[in-house]
Amino acid sequence: MQMTDIPFGTTDWSLIERTEHKGETGVAYWRTRHFGGIRVRVVEYTPGYLADHWCSKGHILFCIEGELHTELDDGREFVLKPGMSYQVADHAEPHRSRSQHGAKLFIVD
Repeated sequence: MQMTDIPFGTTDWSLIERTEHKGETGVAYWRTRHFGGIRVRVVEYTPGYLADHWCSKGHILFCIEGELHTELDDGREFVLKPGMSYQVADHAEPHRSRSQHGAKLFIVD
């Protein structure tokens, strides 16, 4: 990731418009900012959320609240709790997320 031409700034995430993204079950709510080619999001998954796709995009993801289960297409599963993160490169390992009780995440991709 190359970060260039981004002046210093702050973000009040409560002022960023929330968009809705339906999962196979549940809903993800995104608050998104773009800085050049970098997308930065605060994402909230409702209880019972299951992604409707396998993702091959790279992310750096930090769990703020709740619990996130991430399944890789090879069957491995990882659980993130508040204060934990994961990172994965573009096209490295397809993954999908679910959350039984809901989760709030900070994601850079």
